[in-house]
Amino acid sequence: MTTPNNLSRRLFLQRAAVGTLLATGGSTLLAACATGGGDDNGSGGGGADKTSENPFGMADKATVDAVIFNGGYGYDYVQFAADIAQKKFAGSTFKVAPSTQIAQQLQPRFVGGNPPDLIDNSGANQIGFNTILDQLSTLDDVFEANNYEGTKIADTLYPGAKNPGTYDGKFVAMNYVLTLYGIWYSDSLFKENGWEAPKTYDGLLDLGAKAKAKGKYLFVWGKEAATYYHTMAVDGAIKEGGDEVRLALENLKENCWSMPQIQGIFKALETMVKNGYFVPGGAGTQFTAAQAKWSNDQQAVLYPSGSWIENEMKKATKSGFDMKGVPEPVLTDAPKLPYESLRSAAGEPFIVPSKGKNVAGGKELLRAMLSKEAATNFAKTRLAPTIVKGLVPADGFGSTALQSQTAMLDAAGTNVFDYQFVGLYGMNTDNLVVWNSFLSGQLDAAGLTKGLQQITDKVRNDSSVKKIPVTK
Repeated sequence: MTTPNNLSRRLFLQRAAVGTLLATGGSTLLAACATGGGDDNGSGGGGADKTSENPFGMADKATVDAVIFNGGYGYDYVQFAADIAQKKFAGSTFKVAPSTQIAQQLQPRFVGGNPPDLIDNSGANQIGFNTILDQLSTLDDVFEANNYEGTKIADTLYPGAKNPGTYDGKFVAMNYVLTLYGIWYSDSLFKENGWEAPKTYDGLLDLGAKAKAKGKYLFVWGKEAATYYHTMAVDGAIKEGGDEVRLALENLKENCWSMPQIQGIFKALETMVKNGYFVPGGAGTQFTAAQAKWSNDQQAVLYPSGSWIENEMKKATKSGFDMKGVPEPVLTDAPKLPYESLRSAAGEPFIVPSKGKNVAGGKELLRAMLSKEAATNFAKTRLAPTIVKGLVPADGFGSTALQSQTAMLDAAGTNVFDYQFVGLYGMNTDNLVVWNSFLSGQLDAAGLTKGLQQITDKVRNDSSVKKIPVTK
C-alpha cells in the first residue's frame, strides 16, 4: 500500500523532471537577453532589522498591498496566508484584492511607479514577462529564509521550484501551484455509455459521433477560455513532432504554424467544428458558464484544461460526476513523444515589483504562503498540490481528479515538457480573437493558421520586443 508521503514524493519527483527540463530548455531560453531582476535587497518598505523572525526587515505596522488573479484557484488562499502573517506581525495590514484583468489594471501602476507589493501575474490577461523583467525584485532570499515552522524554506520544497521563474539567471517569479494539462471527463458518464477517453484525434472524432448520437456535444468553450484549445493543439503537436515543433514555436519561426503536426490537428478540429461537435455560442458565453454545460449539464463530454478545473467548477459540478483527467491526444499512433507525455510545470507566478512601496512586505506574504499551514490549506481546499512537498495524501483528499493527476504523472515518468512563448510575449489576448472565430466556424484551419502566424510574425518583427532564443 502506498503511503501518503510516498505518493506525494513520487508525484513531486516526477514534477522535478519538469524543473530539470525547464532548467535546460525552459528557463535557459530566457537567459539570453532578459534584462534583470530589479531591487535585489528587498529594502522597499523595510525599516526594521532583519532577523530570523523578520528576515526581510519589514517595518512595524506596515501595510502590504497584494493583487491576486481570481481564476480557477480563487484568491482567498492568499488571504488565508495573509491572516497568518497578520497575526505574526500584529499592527500590520495585509490587503489582498482579486483581479481578472491583471495587465489592464496593473500595467498603468508599473508605468506610474506604484505597483502592488505582491502580484499573482496569471490568467488570460497576465502581463507579458518580457515587459517587466527589469522591474522585479529577486526572490532568492525568500527561499533562504525560515518558514513559520522554523525550517529553511528551500529545504521544504520539491526540486526545480525556482526554474520556471528564473530569467537571465535571476529568480524573480515564485510559481506556487503545480499544474498539468489534460482532457477532463466524467468517469461515471463514460462508464454508463461504455466510452473510453480518446488517445488520438481520430478517436476524438469517433467519440464526437457517438456523443452526437446521444444528443450530446464533444466539446464546449467560453469566450475567455477559447485558447484552451490552442493549448490542447500545441501540446498534441509537440507530442507528435517533439523538439522540432516546440523549438519552432518558442523561437517564433516563420511559417511555424504550417508545420504538418500542427496542421493535422487544426484540420481535425475544423472537422469537429463543421460536424457540430462543439456546443454553439461559445464566443458569447462567459467561460465558467460554458464549463458548467460540461460539468453540470453534461451537454459536452470532454473539456481541455489545466488541473485547476476541478476546483474552479466545484460549485457547478453534477453530483456523482467523478471527474478524471487523461493526457492530451496525439495525431497518430506513432508520435515522437509517447501519448502519456504531459505538459506540466509550476504555475501561478507570484512577483514582487522592485518599485512597490513595501518589497519586504510582499516577500513576507510569500513566506506565509510557503508555511506548512497555508500550503496544506491550499492543497486541501483547491485539490491541487503546491511546491511545498509532502502535503498530498494517498487518497487525494477524496478527489478523483487529483487521483488521476497522480496516475498521469506516474505514467508520464520523465516525459514531461513545457513552453513559455505565449506568456513570455503576451500573445494570449490576440490568440483569443482568432480561436473564438475558428471555434464559431467563421475561420477554417487555413484562417486559423494565418491568424496565429500573423500574431507570431508581429512579435518576431517588432524590434522593440526582446527575443529570447531557445536552444534546448
